[in-house]
Amino acid sequence: MTTPTYDAIVIGAGHNGLAAAATLASKGKSVCVIEKNATAGGMARNTTLAIGIQAPEIAHLLYNLHPKVKKELGLGSARAPLEVRDLPAVSLSENGNHAVIRNGKAELADGGPHPEAAPFAELMRRLTLFAGLLGQLSTKSPPSLEGGLTSLDALTELAGLAKLGLDLKRMGKRDMREFLRVLLSNAYDLILDDLEDGPLAGALAADAVRGAYAGPRSLGTVFTLMYRLGQGGGAQLPLGGMGAVAAAFETAARAAGAEIRTGTGVARVRIENDRAAGVVLEDGTEISARAVLSNTGPMPAMMLAGAGHYDVEAVRRMRNQRCKGAAAKVNLVLSTAPVFTGLNPELMAGRLLIAPNATYVERAFNPAKYGELPKNPVIEAVIPSLTDPALARGGQHVLSVVVSSVPYALEGGWDEAAREELAAITLETLENYAPGISALVTECQVLSPACIEARTGAPGGHWHHAEMGVDQILTVRPANGMAHYRFGPEGYYLCGAGAHPGGDVTGLAGRNSALQLLKDRVL
Repeated sequence: MTTPTYDAIVIGAGHNGLAAAATLASKGKSVCVIEKNATAGGMARNTTLAIGIQAPEIAHLLYNLHPKVKKELGLGSARAPLEVRDLPAVSLSENGNHAVIRNGKAELADGGPHPEAAPFAELMRRLTLFAGLLGQLSTKSPPSLEGGLTSLDALTELAGLAKLGLDLKRMGKRDMREFLRVLLSNAYDLILDDLEDGPLAGALAADAVRGAYAGPRSLGTVFTLMYRLGQGGGAQLPLGGMGAVAAAFETAARAAGAEIRTGTGVARVRIENDRAAGVVLEDGTEISARAVLSNTGPMPAMMLAGAGHYDVEAVRRMRNQRCKGAAAKVNLVLSTAPVFTGLNPELMAGRLLIAPNATYVERAFNPAKYGELPKNPVIEAVIPSLTDPALARGGQHVLSVVVSSVPYALEGGWDEAAREELAAITLETLENYAPGISALVTECQVLSPACIEARTGAPGGHWHHAEMGVDQILTVRPANGMAHYRFGPEGYYLCGAGAHPGGDVTGLAGRNSALQLLKDRVL
């Protein structure tokens, strides 16, 4: 059975797929989004843990939603409501001397001045300044001068690079030299050049490698830290959970005129005469289109089209792409609110980090190299029901935990016993900061990287679809020669986190891909 032709089909209704659909539809194009799951959102979905208990299934904070995407799609407006709360980051210490980070400034949990407030503020000033340079590159396709300087597009890209160089020079000789010195170095050394190895250093080290198969001593982790700061660096709690974020993107796409079909998957992309011509659904239905955008990971996108439509080198590069997931999710239902030692109610509702020092973060990654679970994991936790009581009822609460440095390829495999072991390690770690929390648990859900891959299709269960190292970002994301969202056959585009500028909930990969498609005059 064949349905009418669309201008574009988007595979996957994650936030980037919805951003691409909304962008194209707002330009008057007919768009159909195909989502395999029953609901849109990808990793930004809620789940029901118990009767009356809603929890963020995977992602639990809104990281780096880009202002341009927010404005262009009308997110947070009456058209696509979205309400968020800014959260302080609390880096926990077993001795109760917790560090609190607000707006790039540090203080102690008791409200007193932090002894490292001044060097921390200076380090953040430099990182934010440097990140601003990289952030300039995020709202457009990566620079490429493959076609020489004979086209207007090439001259525009050259002008963008010239502005970047000029802004670098304007920083002054001292900051410019520092930028060039640290750009490709490791976060561990950079952080400990300025800070003692305590909770502040641990918080920065953890953020430098969050979701990555890397430790803070890995080369290029300064770049990834700065690149995230360049997208805004903020983590906000959406009221209604991450499902509310997905709903806002979905509402924006529908309001722009896009059609969204859920509960059906794409079996393959139809390629005719080396050009994308539509898709074939799992039930055999064929849908025609003049262009297809894939919000899947790069390798799954290639397999949907068929490896035979790519040259050998492109296939080799996709097969060798680094996409080992290294973060698991543990969702807990608690009978009552926990008590974290030394935290008042306002801080307990914040973004809680267990990364007591940078050395701890590095050591937590070591077991993952051998397919083992960390005994002392790095944790990012939030209790969204403290800020948004509608997520739970009867005095119960949701504790959402992201556990870092958890290997996708666990030695022995991810069976029920392995998931129970990870839950036990997580609770044992939390007990050091919230004594008695284990006794409050009434429900527990553990999602390993393998589970995340099965539920979302993200390669290796990687939250960003691929590592965001210096060899897999900008002009080499997802691979050299494939960085302009064009993905093999004419009219086939990559619009997910595996494309520039990468992960987090920026919406930029989807938006940029749609704009590149229009710029290429495919439609």
